[in-house]
Amino acid sequence: MGDKLVPKVILEGTRLTHKTDLAFALNEHPDLVGPRRYRYHSPVVSAEWCGFTNHPWGRGLVNFDAAEEELALATYRTWATLFSQLRYYSWFVDRFHISTRAWQRFHAGRDYDFGWLEDELRPLGFRLVHCVRRPESFVEARRSRLEVSGKPEQYDDLDVFVREQELLRELVAESTLPVLEVDISDGDVSSAADRIAAWLEATGGLHLPDPD
Repeated sequence: MGDKLVPKVILEGTRLTHKTDLAFALNEHPDLVGPRRYRYHSPVVSAEWCGFTNHPWGRGLVNFDAAEEELALATYRTWATLFSQLRYYSWFVDRFHISTRAWQRFHAGRDYDFGWLEDELRPLGFRLVHCVRRPESFVEARRSRLEVSGKPEQYDDLDVFVREQELLRELVAESTLPVLEVDISDGDVSSAADRIAAWLEATGGLHLPDPD
């Protein structure tokens, strides 16, 4: 096994759980990427990008409609291929297949088997972090988010987030990837990033052995 740092983390969680903040924090964490003397392009990607429609807050890999199902699955196959081809690189993914399963089940009554995808991700060293918060903490999280949100109405019903979090917890439990649940109720992103970094180191998630 080489000493090159190549952690690969999928951050899952409902809204207001600091997934994006954690993705950026992890991508600059010295224990995960080494010391950086200058900033360069960050390998932070997301299934939440609404790239299927030509308007803001449109559809994408998470919330695609039935007519876009094959496009979505083909896109996941593309990501799997890209991750495999660039196996000796670090990747931080802000929402991915678990979020797709949750949104599709919660809003459309559809479910998808991503066992094939996890079979591709597991040998590459991908790990899954489920970001959660205590139900009562969503109120303060919404208050902070409304100060910067361009679409504040999406935070009107916090009960939706609580129910989605429980569904995500159920789906995360079915994953075959190594899993860590991180409570972000206190909003301390730096501390959460440290806990994730320590877990990655303890579980061998910083390096990737060469294939036999």
